[in-house]
Amino acid sequence: MKAAPGSASPATLSPALRVLLALAAAVIVLAGVSIARDLVGPLALGAVIVIICHPLRHPLERHGWPRWAATTAVIVLGYLILAVLAALLFYAGVQFAQLVGDYAGELESAASDTLAWLHSLGLDEESADAAASLLQPANVLAFAAALGGTVVTVLLAFFFVLAYVIFMAADAARYARAEASFGTAVRPTLDRFRAFHRGVRRYYVVNAAFGAIVAIIDGLALWALGVPAPAVWAILAFVTNFIPNIGFVLGLVPPAVLALVVGGWPLMLAVVAIYCVVNVTLQVMIQPKFVSDAVSLSLTLSFFSVIFWTFIIGPLGAILSIPLTLLARALVLEGDPQSRWLRWLSGDRDAAARGGRILPRSG
Repeated sequence: MKAAPGSASPATLSPALRVLLALAAAVIVLAGVSIARDLVGPLALGAVIVIICHPLRHPLERHGWPRWAATTAVIVLGYLILAVLAALLFYAGVQFAQLVGDYAGELESAASDTLAWLHSLGLDEESADAAASLLQPANVLAFAAALGGTVVTVLLAFFFVLAYVIFMAADAARYARAEASFGTAVRPTLDRFRAFHRGVRRYYVVNAAFGAIVAIIDGLALWALGVPAPAVWAILAFVTNFIPNIGFVLGLVPPAVLALVVGGWPLMLAVVAIYCVVNVTLQVMIQPKFVSDAVSLSLTLSFFSVIFWTFIIGPLGAILSIPLTLLARALVLEGDPQSRWLRWLSGDRDAAARGGRILPRSG
């Protein structure tokens, strides 16, 4: 049956119209993901945990372990990672709340001094009150609660995450036999997702390595300066390092405020200076380059991913932003020869070569 004269078939849609249709479909999908964020977030976290732990299976099976035992080992490793992170965050949260209680009077005094200083600078009363209110104990605790939003989200769905890890680890063993069951025809699809898995693992290995370095340096520096609870701020620096580009700011505010309370402006400026030298150098200047090389994402896209996925699925999106972006690229752009240009723009430097030809140089 022929199309009526003047009607547009999918083959004759203009490029602009195809782009608009793709964007409209993306908006619908993302709106659905945002509505179901309480389900999608734990699911994504469980998948990331299994992806990180899955390589443990291969050496165990090579050494003669039965498949069920290797799967159990992957599950146990995933649970250990979740348990360690939960314990660290719980300890840091309890210690932070205790510190706020212990220094409530000093925080009130610092807020009053800051208010008087802002008034002396000629700042209007409303603006000065708003600035000084940042040091109020209740507001400091509110900031801590907001910062711990990711932790709360994870803990509320903790049992779902544990279940996802079990089921996904078991399914991963079955998916490994896909090529044997369906032949080489499925190899391109499997290669795409193996590349996605490698990118996720490299990303978290790089982040964990830099996070440990930053946490140790920050903790030792704060201990040398006499800032209370340096271990808490070291843990905070490690956790916030998994939020690309802006994580160091979130990790700086609480110890800087506490330094102002216990040591005044000189100690606070010393803490800010140390964080700027250490964290900005490692986390903002050096680490993004390693992350970009590890996952083949542009620096701009890496930064935008944090904002975008936080908006879509909430605080957990900040930590899962890079894996979710890699997954979106694997699903939408990989495997389509016509999307090589878009993959190259996203930071995939090998996209043109994999397409079988080199993009021409401009100019």
